[in-house]
Amino acid sequence: MTATREGGRRAAVVDTSRSPHACLRPLPLEAVRFDDVFWTPRLRTVRAMTLPSQYEQCERTGRIDNFRRAAGKKQVPFQGRYYNDSDVYKWLEAASFALAHDSGSAGAEAQAWLRRTVEAVIDEIAAAQSPDGYLNTYFTFERAAERFTNLTQMHELYCAGHLIQAAVAHHRATGERRLLQVATRLADHICATFGPQARLGTDGHEEIELALVELYRETGNRTYLDRAGFFLDMRGRQPPMLNGSVYLQDHLPVRAQREIVGHAVRATYLACGMADVYAETGEAALLEALEALWQSAFERKVYVTGGLGARWSGESFGDDYELPNERAYAETCAAIGGVMWNWRMLLCCGEARFADWLETALYNGVLAGLSLDGARYFYQNPLADRGRHRRRDWFETACCPPNVARLLMSLPGYCYSISDDELWVHLYVAGHVRAALPAAGTVSLRIETAYPWEGLIHCVIEEAPEVAASLVLRVPGWSAGAMSVRLNGKHTEAPVTAGGYVALRSHWRTGDEVELELPMPVRRLVAHPHVLADTGRVALARGPLVYCVEGADHPHVDVWDLELPDDAPVVAERRPDLLSGVVALVGEAVAAPAGAWDSQLYLPTGQQPPIPRQPTPLRAIPYYAWANREPGPMAVWLRRI
Repeated sequence: MTATREGGRRAAVVDTSRSPHACLRPLPLEAVRFDDVFWTPRLRTVRAMTLPSQYEQCERTGRIDNFRRAAGKKQVPFQGRYYNDSDVYKWLEAASFALAHDSGSAGAEAQAWLRRTVEAVIDEIAAAQSPDGYLNTYFTFERAAERFTNLTQMHELYCAGHLIQAAVAHHRATGERRLLQVATRLADHICATFGPQARLGTDGHEEIELALVELYRETGNRTYLDRAGFFLDMRGRQPPMLNGSVYLQDHLPVRAQREIVGHAVRATYLACGMADVYAETGEAALLEALEALWQSAFERKVYVTGGLGARWSGESFGDDYELPNERAYAETCAAIGGVMWNWRMLLCCGEARFADWLETALYNGVLAGLSLDGARYFYQNPLADRGRHRRRDWFETACCPPNVARLLMSLPGYCYSISDDELWVHLYVAGHVRAALPAAGTVSLRIETAYPWEGLIHCVIEEAPEVAASLVLRVPGWSAGAMSVRLNGKHTEAPVTAGGYVALRSHWRTGDEVELELPMPVRRLVAHPHVLADTGRVALARGPLVYCVEGADHPHVDVWDLELPDDAPVVAERRPDLLSGVVALVGEAVAAPAGAWDSQLYLPTGQQPPIPRQPTPLRAIPYYAWANREPGPMAVWLRRI
């Protein structure tokens, strides 16, 4: 085995720094510091509330006791679902990312608690590992003979993948190798068990593929990359490995797949694994399939919030344009999978369309999954509700809570990337970044902005590179290319590239300033005509945020009855007192009084009773903030008149 990379911490989320077919290289989390009004408080809440409460839930529900049982420390039955190990691993990955950076820090005491707890959990995991490297607490003692006998359903390789990702994150964050050694022993066991000259098969829930690629990137052991490709190749075979299931993406070989289908989280994780393998091998057939799958997902099957998965049946994608609102499944994990997939596509291709959907999902479909107090979660994320859907403090299948935590704790790693002499800015967050450009030297940048509430991004060069370099700024698709750029106070012509960025090249000096101004008017969105659920309806958005109306702001009218005239003014209103501080959208809508049709469910054309419409104040709030007050109806899409 090639030795693990040494030389200090480098907590990149997806490390394409040596991937020959990636367009961009990531920055490690420790190179980025947030200092803004939006994300800094949220990350502080995740550190102070979310991570400790999730650890307590893992203890309370027996998830960590399962490791103690497997190690012989406790004589108790296995507790929970057969994939419960993965929740501990995702929590551990989130906590490791939290150790890597100080964005939104909750203080030295909280950081010390987190470090102690992480080490204690690693102790329990390491003690549970079998001498041959196998590790899955469900398949211990009485179930040991069942190992790898039901890959279709039992999530063994899925759980292993999450352990590997947690171990890579921990090693990159801390430089410590203990958990990485556990993960490599498990990975070596898997690689010895499965392969072209050994056992054929793959897991019904994708995850092992992207995990093995990241382990290859961390260790240099080519076997891990080869096995990732092997597991991809197992899908769509004849005879099938997973019953030829569309639900499990086993209906076609991955290179022949063109429509995103089946379980939404599985499908996005499959795409992540394909993108990771492509970045290392450059196989054109993988990129061709990825592009077709991306178009299927993000041009015909995605919610306006970035949510993925229309159907409760199988937590799955539906047909093209099948996007019901009240019955939307839109699992939080699927939105997170969409972020992960778009990030990999962005690293491979350098196109803003991937950053656009990453941002949309992040601010809307993902962030709605966590309450403002950091302690309650959505599993599903409907776009309309009667007041019955509320966040919960945990779930029996608890994949979403630690998944939210690991994404938010790794968020600084999604904001920037570099190429040889370019610093790319993808997400706009006030704070600092310091990057070593291979062909230009070190650059340090301070960003001042009130994004997502305001569209002015002020960049200051605090440490200039040694030679000419480029600052590459994303122009979001929602801005329709309308923007202005000033260099040291003077307007400059800066065309938007075909990829959706503005590239400013200069021999920079310390103190140079760049201002990018993105207009943020209220946008009225309409859906494709084939989206029947939204026919005759309009949604409101501003900047990257999608808005909704909620009963708490409309006590005298059912928000499902609201109608918004096309010519009714709607303006932004800053409300620091509302929902931890938001920019609301206010205007005047109309609504029909309740009971206008009385008991009539259907009437012939021309016999509808006259329905007087009454003006009513309208207030829309960011979708991520709904269901944080008293229960009541909610709607994203309003009737349009």
